[in-house]
This record gives sequence, structure tokens and C-alpha cells, in this order.
Amino acid sequence: MRLIFLFICIAVVLPSCVSYKPDRGNTGWVKTIIETEKGGFDLVSFAPPQLIRSETLTIYIEGDGFAWRNRRTPSHNPTPRHPIALDLAMSDKRDDTNIVYLARPCQYIDLETQSMCSAKYWTSHRFSEEVIVSSNAAIDHLVTKYGAKHIYLIGYSGGGAVATLIAARRDDVAQLITIAGNLDTDAWTQHHEISPLYGSLNPANHWHDLVDISQTHYIGEADKIMPAAIAQSYSSKFPAQKKPQLVVLKDTNHKCCWSEVRL
Repeated sequence: MRLIFLFICIAVVLPSCVSYKPDRGNTGWVKTIIETEKGGFDLVSFAPPQLIRSETLTIYIEGDGFAWRNRRTPSHNPTPRHPIALDLAMSDKRDDTNIVYLARPCQYIDLETQSMCSAKYWTSHRFSEEVIVSSNAAIDHLVTKYGAKHIYLIGYSGGGAVATLIAARRDDVAQLITIAGNLDTDAWTQHHEISPLYGSLNPANHWHDLVDISQTHYIGEADKIMPAAIAQSYSSKFPAQKKPQLVVLKDTNHKCCWSEVRL
């Protein structure tokens, strides 16, 4: 099937024998498992231990992770080997907002405890209703925990789709930022001539709920996995006076070098 071609393009460049440890070095970030009652998934977050209640909260949402083992076989565990969103969160040094990282369903967690974690939720159903409901419930938990009134959502790759779909449902999003985000899944599958994500929601179809939210979408000029045409297709849905900001960065592809960008 042609469906899997693009996924393996992402997966094969990742290390195959070393698991990523988000508590590496002396970062001190603390792992928390958020139990969500609405969607059925428990989600993992990482945050600095010294966070206190604050009116603003910035949430980084991870990409699709290690979704495919090879061209025909989904992985048994979608935990990313090189989590770009986590690296970005850890390098965000702003002191005017709390910074928290939110993993996608079934990442960084014991899958034997998660009855919902079948491979479809990191392949065809990665942006399904149940995924978005569960992720949004986890954000509700974080907002309550830190006393936030305004949130900034930053999503990388597939996490950009999740962030966008969540933003369309909330009234407390001060800004939506995506990095190489999958903003129009129909345009994406058509561009690469692969099968549609039949079990997923398409962020571009929810543009009408996003017209009043400040948006910035970063695109890598050399990104062949998520080319500029995807964000442009998303942007084209909006009326002229409400189009989101698109920023194209030179010498940047899907993986490199987003950690050098200051959002």
C-alpha cells in the first residue's frame, strides 16, 4: 500500500536501538500520567518541578512519534525516539508563562495498562474524535492544575493537527502555533498520493471555529514531508482579512533545525 510510504520516510531516519529518555541530563522535568475520563486514554505530560500557578500556560504537543517499524508494519509503541516538541519545550526559557509538554495518546506509557492503545491510534485514527477529546481533557486538567486563564498551544507535525483541532473547541486559546504542522490532512494525503486518514478529523474543515484565534504556522522550506502547500491549503480556507500567519524558514526540513527557532 502506498499509505505507508510517507510514514516510513519519517521512521527510518530515527535510531532503532536506543530508547529516548526524556529525563536525560539534569533537566529535572517531572513525568505525570493524566487520567482522562472523557476519551479513554491516559496521557503523559512533562513539566519542570518548580512550576507555580500562573495565568498563562504554554503547552507543547508532540508529533506522531515512532508510528511505523517498516513499510508495512505499524510499530508496537509510538513513543518518539527523537521528540522534537519535547526538546523545544525544554529549551523554551520564557519566564512569563508556565511551560508543559503533552505527549500524544499511547506515548511514554505502559501500553499493557491502556486498553485503548491499538495501532490505529497512531496511524489512520491519529486525529480521531476520541484522541482529540482525550487530549483536550488532559489540557483541562493542566489548566486547572496551574490556574491558567490563557493558553498557548504549540504543536509539532501531527501535534500541530491535534493543537489546531483542540483550539477549535476552546475559548481560552490566546495563540495557536504549529511547527511543520499537518494542517490539512486531505491536502497532505493528496499531495503524497497516499490513502486518506479515514479515521481522523481534518483541521482544515474546522477553520470557521479558528478565525478569531491568533495563529502562526512555521514551515520548513526544505520540508518534503510537510511542504508549504499543506499550510497554504489550510490558509486558503480563511477569508482574506482573517488568514493565519505563515512563516517559511530557510535551511529547515521536517526534523532540522527547529530547536534553533525562538517562538
